[in-house]
Amino acid sequence: MKRKSVLFLTSVVLAAMLLGGCGKDEEKDSASVLDDVSEETVEVEESEVVEAETEETEETEEIPEGMYRSELTNEWIDESLKDQRPIAAMVDNEKTALPHYGLSDADVVYELMNSTKNGRITRLMAVVKDWGKIEQLGSVRSTRPTNILLAAEWNAVLCHDGGPFYIDPYLAEDYSAHFSGGFDRINNGKAREFTEYICTGNLDSKFDASNYSREYDKYYEGKDVDGYQHFQFSDEELTLDDKDGVINATTVSLPFPHNESALKYNEETKTYDYYDYNNKHVDPGNGDAVLTFKNVLLQNCTFHQYDENGYMIYNCLDASNRDGYYLTNGKAIPITWVKVGDTNATRYYDMDGNEISINTGKTYISLVPDDGWKDLSIE
Repeated sequence: MKRKSVLFLTSVVLAAMLLGGCGKDEEKDSASVLDDVSEETVEVEESEVVEAETEETEETEEIPEGMYRSELTNEWIDESLKDQRPIAAMVDNEKTALPHYGLSDADVVYELMNSTKNGRITRLMAVVKDWGKIEQLGSVRSTRPTNILLAAEWNAVLCHDGGPFYIDPYLAEDYSAHFSGGFDRINNGKAREFTEYICTGNLDSKFDASNYSREYDKYYEGKDVDGYQHFQFSDEELTLDDKDGVINATTVSLPFPHNESALKYNEETKTYDYYDYNNKHVDPGNGDAVLTFKNVLLQNCTFHQYDENGYMIYNCLDASNRDGYYLTNGKAIPITWVKVGDTNATRYYDMDGNEISINTGKTYISLVPDDGWKDLSIE
């Protein structure tokens, strides 16, 4: 209605001006005015069209009552968890430690070489936002310096059972929060080092006995005006088909000889199932749920070996834009990554230098040793 009124008023003005004009000079003036008014009319129309289009395209996401989008997965979870900091649990990945319990409840799982010895055996670190739902998680083992730095970027409380003295200066940092040992022991018929698990009530007791906040504290750098942010999540499902350098990625074989870790794309679930020791990973604590991920991030990372025992640290603090891959929906693209400080989040960029977005869902991250990067297989 507004557009019609403007056009009608313009027409009346033009008619009056044309009827009142007699001489050639007056005709020129009328033509000039006509041009000016016509241009003005077009401007009004275009403005209103843009305004109408904006009104049509603006959509507000409907937020389920009492829910918010998790900063770890972008999935809807209970709003009461919004300020709660996650935990990061060290999980033994030796074959004797299998089966793992509770890993299918993790939001983000890291897999890192734990030692340069023993076929570069890996250890897992499970980052869990809603840790109050844990019934049994583990088995829990010792930590390494790299894990302390990675847990710090989530402001997560690291749960472990000791570690080599190389971890001491990292645990002494003000930002470092950790619970070492004292979790439940379960008689599973195995040697003692494979019997420790985080069980119901353990974490509440640990927090009560500590001076750690259950909520994000001042060292978390992921908070912004909209809440908490770590990953950049896509508003729409990503397929990567239109991205530079995209390749097929249905099977990933990681260069960890001891575990023979692998990820295989599941066409039914549109996620990547995790395998080690040539078997699909299942969680008996959650109805044999498969450990599976919507997103996979692989980082080419240098490392330093401390001693002849194989103790080491990844150089995960690196601002040199090292190589990596992002995988989702059966495709992969080359990326680069940086981490500029102990508590800074690792950031991932496409080949144009833009920070990537990832899909809603759980994420697997592996720091692949640089001398084994060439042996990483993506097919």
